[in-house]
Amino acid sequence: MQLGTTHSFDIGDGRIVTLETGKLAKQADGAVVVKLGDTMILATIVSNKEAKEGVDFLPLTVDYQEKYASSGRFPGGFFRREAKLSDYEVLISRIVDRAMRPLFPEDYHADTQLMLSLISSDRKTMPDALVGLAASAAVAVSDIPFNGPISEVRVGKIDGKLVLNPDIDQLALSTIDMIVAASAKDIVMVEGEMSEISEKEMLEAIQFGHAAIKVQINAINEFAIKAGLKPKREYCHEVNDADLKEKVSAATFDKVYNVAKAGNPNKNERKAAFKAILDEYKLTFTEEELATRKGLIKKYYHEVEYDAVRQATLDTKIRLDGRKTNQIRPIWSEVGYLPAAHGCAVFTRGETQSLTTVNFRNC
Repeated sequence: MQLGTTHSFDIGDGRIVTLETGKLAKQADGAVVVKLGDTMILATIVSNKEAKEGVDFLPLTVDYQEKYASSGRFPGGFFRREAKLSDYEVLISRIVDRAMRPLFPEDYHADTQLMLSLISSDRKTMPDALVGLAASAAVAVSDIPFNGPISEVRVGKIDGKLVLNPDIDQLALSTIDMIVAASAKDIVMVEGEMSEISEKEMLEAIQFGHAAIKVQINAINEFAIKAGLKPKREYCHEVNDADLKEKVSAATFDKVYNVAKAGNPNKNERKAAFKAILDEYKLTFTEEELATRKGLIKKYYHEVEYDAVRQATLDTKIRLDGRKTNQIRPIWSEVGYLPAAHGCAVFTRGETQSLTTVNFRNC
C-alpha cells in the first residue's frame, strides 16, 4: 500500500531532493518531509482558524530542532531528554522566520506555529540549506494563505567556482558562505560571511542562488498540485473603515509630509511633531466616537506616516533626519572604556550604541 505523495527533483548537480506528504503528521494543516541523501527534515505548520481579539500582527512561531536520534545518539546528562533549543538551532529558526514572515498576508493575524525537525542526518549535508524549502513546501500543501512559495539555498565558492549547498567538508574550503532566500521574482533575505569578495562576486553569488531557488519553487508548485491543491481558507481578522481611512489621509498627509521634508535631525522633536498632528486630528471627534474608532485612527495614521515619509524622501532626496540618500549616520568608537574588563569597545552610529566587552579565563 502506497502512503502519501512524493515528488523528486534534481537540484542541478545530480543530487536528488525528495518531497513527501501524507505519511507523517496528518493532523497538521501542512506537513512535508524533505530528503537529500540521508538527511531528512520534517516540517509541520498549524494555524488557528480565528485570530485573538485585539491582535493586529501575525503571531508566528518558528522552531527548528535537531533530534539526537537523527544521528544515532541519545541525549546526555541526568534527565536523558531533549533540551531547549541551542543557539545554532535558534539562528536556523530565525533564518526561516525572516524569509517566511513577510509573505503572509498583512491582514492575517491567527496564531501560527511552524516546526522543523531534523529527523535523520548523514552528518555531511548541511540541513540549514533545506529548512526554507521544507517550510515553504509545508505551507504549499496546506490551506493557510501565503504569498509564496519561497525557498532558501546556501552558496559557496571553491577554487573560483560557485557551489550550491556545499557539504561540511567543502564549506571549510569555501571563500563564501551565504544563505539566500527568495521567491520566484524577488530576493527576500541574504546573510552569510565572505572572505573579502567584490560587489560583482556578491551579485553573481546571489544570482546563482536565485536561479537554483527558482528550480525549487517550480518543484514545490508541482508537488502541491500532485498532492492535491487545497483552497486557501477564508478569514476576516481585521475590521476596516474605508471612509475613515480616506478622511485620516486627507486631514494629515500634507502635515506629516511637511514635517518629514524638514529634515530635523532631532529624533525626539520629530516624534513630538508627528504625535501633535495625530492629537490635533483626534480633537475633531467626540469622546464617544473615539471610544470606537481610536484603534483604527491610530492604524491609518501610522500608514499615512509611512507613505508621507517615503514620498518626502523620494521627492527631496533627503532622509527624515536631514541626511542625503548617500550619507551614513555619524560614527564614532572608543576602546578601553571599561577599566576592569579585559577588552571593551563603545560603538555609536547615529543614536544607536553598542557597549561590547570581552573577558577570558587564565588557565
